[in-house]
Amino acid sequence: MKKFNITVNGTSYQVEVEEVAAQVAAAKPAAAPAAKPAAAPAAAPAAAAPAPAVVGAGDTAVKAPMPGKIIRLVAEAGKQVKKGEVILILEAMKMQNEITAPAAGTLKSINVAAGQSVKPGEILAVIG
Repeated sequence: MKKFNITVNGTSYQVEVEEVAAQVAAAKPAAAPAAKPAAAPAAAPAAAAPAPAVVGAGDTAVKAPMPGKIIRLVAEAGKQVKKGEVILILEAMKMQNEITAPAAGTLKSINVAAGQSVKPGEILAVIG
């Protein structure tokens, strides 16, 4: 018999599995969940992510329309941009998408770096 600790939706269970050469054995959950799940091994430190963007009054946030990976930054912070001007390139589903300025103004900050993965709605840049 082999014993395993399995965590499902935050609840830890201890199961015993019997090794049978010719038969399939079903796992039986323990009567009570284990007191505390084993700690996961520490992951390697990731690259430091930029601080969360702060959008002030009168500023316009440029948000990720979909999940993807930043391929290239076209504009730099401090640059004057026109409405519709390309700020960066976002790759999603193997397609490169141009992310454009939703308004004219000064590009106050770019909150992502090339190679970074982003989630939908994440603030990529701030225009003021």
